[in-house]
Amino acid sequence: MNTNKRAFIKTIYFGILIGAISLSCNSQTSSAKNTNKADKIEELISNYTSYGKFNGSILVAEEGKIIFKKGFGMADMEWKIPNQTDTKFRIASITKQFTSLLIMQLVAENKLDLQEPISAYLPDYPKKNADRITIHHLLTHTSGTPGFHDFMDYRDMDPYKHSPEDLVKIFAEGDLRFTPGEDYSYTNTGYVLLGVIIEKITGKPYKQMLQDNIFTPLGMLNSGFDDNRVVLENRAKGYTNGYLRNEFYNANYIDMSTPYAAGSIYSTVEDMFLWDQALYTEKLLPQKYIDLLYGKYVSAFNGRHYGYGWIIGGMRVGTTEERVETYSHGGGMPGVRTLFNRIPSTKSSIIMLGNTEKSARFEITNSIIGILENKPYNINKSVAYSLVDVVKKDGIGAGLEYYTEIKGSSDYYMDVDEMNIAGYELLQSDKTEEALFIFKLNVGAFPDSFIPYDSYGEQLLVLGDTTNAIINYKKSVELNPRNKGAVNVLKGLGVMVN
Repeated sequence: MNTNKRAFIKTIYFGILIGAISLSCNSQTSSAKNTNKADKIEELISNYTSYGKFNGSILVAEEGKIIFKKGFGMADMEWKIPNQTDTKFRIASITKQFTSLLIMQLVAENKLDLQEPISAYLPDYPKKNADRITIHHLLTHTSGTPGFHDFMDYRDMDPYKHSPEDLVKIFAEGDLRFTPGEDYSYTNTGYVLLGVIIEKITGKPYKQMLQDNIFTPLGMLNSGFDDNRVVLENRAKGYTNGYLRNEFYNANYIDMSTPYAAGSIYSTVEDMFLWDQALYTEKLLPQKYIDLLYGKYVSAFNGRHYGYGWIIGGMRVGTTEERVETYSHGGGMPGVRTLFNRIPSTKSSIIMLGNTEKSARFEITNSIIGILENKPYNINKSVAYSLVDVVKKDGIGAGLEYYTEIKGSSDYYMDVDEMNIAGYELLQSDKTEEALFIFKLNVGAFPDSFIPYDSYGEQLLVLGDTTNAIINYKKSVELNPRNKGAVNVLKGLGVMVN
């Protein structure tokens, strides 16, 4: 082999070697970066979970790649079955984006016209409204269609099975809230009508259309139209939160025929990620129709707009004043709180499915966006709940030392209600003196709030310190004359209040 040939091969060899080393280093750097973000997300969610502000599963993706997914808390609290990434949750109103996609598939097939009055598709619907309302109006909550709660307490319907036709009869004859297209009013009834229209045009049940046109093509094996009667593997139970931290009760029953095309889908965070990624492709719909989903058709709230089953607008980046454009939707029903955010500029997504009613899903999302953008974010460490844990374990002296250390820290926040709850949590654990300590701290931290004085006075009275109890009850009434509980206690003690 001649010298020139050896030199050429040597150059190629070292070029490949250097390229491989560089690729390895870049991969390690990227992995380390994502690991760091994953650690921050885990710390953040674990923190909220310990305060009873999140119970469910979460998946976070960046640039189309999953960087974090995990379940937190319990899918079944009675049997202590933890939430996992394959736990099935009711997604509630996130269902609307699936309904809107089925509608757009019919538009793409020339079976439906967005600007056509619904009388063209529902000939039996009362003409006084059907001739004025279009598919576009229903998709954007601008139809003026009255909501179920305009006729009854919506939750009175929840326990009973309803056919789509039964649901429509409730509101079809009602007067419209406003002229279609002239205002925005979020309501489930419009999406119930869209479900009925889908069934009318296709001749298939809405649940079958979901399965045939979305879930099966995308391999969403753990998603479907929920049915209470079906024994469904890995389905989370729903809970409502009590007054105290981590105090839960079984949520009220809701028959899933009631929310129908407005909110009856169940899914997992992993399946929702498949849905998220499919929307960057034309697997389900040509791009020009996908683009229509995200049109800023009507002002909704907080400077955001409603598209077709999506809320479009900026979400705060951590604790900064910056905002990033997102396509999102949340959902809520008894025992359910969900939020699905897509950030198209970076192909990032934050999927939160929860089975408790108190959920800091929006605050958590803002912080995760901050983590993804490498910007400051709120870790949301609670002075109250951190403090009560120290007091429970190590006593009042250690608690006072800890409180002095953290109360001015930017890593912690202090809330008057949480401090109050912390005090009652200690009372529930038969730690009376420790509870008094917390209530007293709360009075000092929030001297202009009536709440701490009321609770502090109550505990002083229990301990027999009537004189100081009266002083605190009077202060509470001074700050809030409508505090009838304190007024009645003072009257019982022979103290007249003006």
